[in-house]
Amino acid sequence: MSCPDCTSGEFLPGEPTGALSTQGAYLAAGPTQPSKRSIVLLTDVFGLPLKNCKIIADHFSKELDCDVWVPDYFAGRPIMALSQMKSIERATEGKFAAWEWIRFVLVDILPNMPAFFASRASVFIKAIQEEKKYEKIGSVGYCFGGSATMRLGTTDLVQSVAIFHPSSFTVGFAKTIKAAAFWGCAGVDRAVPQSLREQTEAMYASRKGTNSFIDYEFQLYEGTFHGFAIRPNLTNPVVKERYEESLKHTVTWFNKTLAV
Repeated sequence: MSCPDCTSGEFLPGEPTGALSTQGAYLAAGPTQPSKRSIVLLTDVFGLPLKNCKIIADHFSKELDCDVWVPDYFAGRPIMALSQMKSIERATEGKFAAWEWIRFVLVDILPNMPAFFASRASVFIKAIQEEKKYEKIGSVGYCFGGSATMRLGTTDLVQSVAIFHPSSFTVGFAKTIKAAAFWGCAGVDRAVPQSLREQTEAMYASRKGTNSFIDYEFQLYEGTFHGFAIRPNLTNPVVKERYEESLKHTVTWFNKTLAV
């Protein structure tokens, strides 16, 4: 399930430079064509209308020299409208009233469970792979999209994933991820508390030297909250630095695990 922090954040500066393409997805085409590899970016609850995901896709496309896709896996109906996004100053420490929690779960979350639209993302990946014939595909996801990326990681559709502050999950489910996995963790995150993060990292570490070992990395971004890597408050110098670090770490991770 997602959390109230998923409704707060800020807009990134600048404007997207890519274009809509296959199945209404946003495509930030790589500088070198044809692209041998691709990244599929899975958005937070605001979907394609929030320009942040497109601006980040543009950045990755340039830095990784590959196609970066942002599919419309909400089919034009994001869980949250942009008008519902609260600025950091108006987030009232991320607390929802009881009725807001009920609405958030029954109206916004249950009809859009991560497993459901992860299946939509899977269909999309099969479509672009048929069209583009990529040698390797990776996925990066934020918040609700982080959970969908986890699910993609359990399939053979992607070879590497980068998961940033996802919705809550179990260690048992994390153990089913087959793709190389980078975990970008917020310093404070009610969806993924310290205990869950440490248990998950311990699970990965326990498989070193065995046939079940999968390449992984955990990065804790101190001084941040859930959502910082997709809706950062750039007026906060610490958050700005951590956001920029998250971009660099993602590029480094995919260059390492998706080399072609």
